[in-house]
Amino acid sequence: MKSQDIVILLKLVSLQAQEESGLLESKDWSSGREEPYSVRGLGASLGISKTEVSASLKRSLESGLAIRDRSYRRTRPNRRDLYEFIAHGLKFVFPAKPGAPERGIPTAFAAPMLEGQLISAGHEIYVWAYAKGQVRGLSVEPLFKSVPEAISGDKRLYEYLALVDAIRLGKQRESNLATERLKDRLRKK
Repeated sequence: MKSQDIVILLKLVSLQAQEESGLLESKDWSSGREEPYSVRGLGASLGISKTEVSASLKRSLESGLAIRDRSYRRTRPNRRDLYEFIAHGLKFVFPAKPGAPERGIPTAFAAPMLEGQLISAGHEIYVWAYAKGQVRGLSVEPLFKSVPEAISGDKRLYEYLALVDAIRLGKQRESNLATERLKDRLRKK
C-alpha cells in the first residue's frame, strides 16, 4: 500500500458525493474531457500518472479497501473498511511530522472544516507547503505531493484530506473529533 492509494480512494468518495448531488453533470465540473471515474480522469484530477492510478486501484482491490462495482464497471471504495483503516491504522503506516514554517494551504485543525473547533494555547497551524498558499504555518508532508493542486477544485476532497491529517497529527482529543467527522462523511451515501 502507498499513500497515494488513500488519496485516490478519497477522491472516489468525493466523486460519489458530487455525483449524488448532481455536480458531476454540471457545466462547471473540471474540464469535461475525461470521465471522472476513469483511470485517465482520476490521474488528470489528482496529478498522478495513469500507471500509478491503475496500480493503486489494483492494490486497493487486493487489500479490500475498494471493491469492483459490476453494475457501473468501476472501482468504488469500501467505505467502512476505508474508515477503519484511516481511523485506526493510517497514522502508524503514514505518520505525519511537522516541519519548518512555510507558506501553504491550511490542513488538519487549521483547515476550514476544523478551524476553531479546538483551542490550544500557542498551537501552531499546519499547512501543506504550496507557493500559491496564503497562510504561514508548520509544513506537513501531504499523503501525496500533488495534493495542494488536486484539492483546488474539489472542496470535499480537501475536507477529507484535512480530516485525515488531523487524525495523523492530533493527540487523542483532536484525533477523536476528526475521526467522528470523517466517519459521518464516509458513512453517508
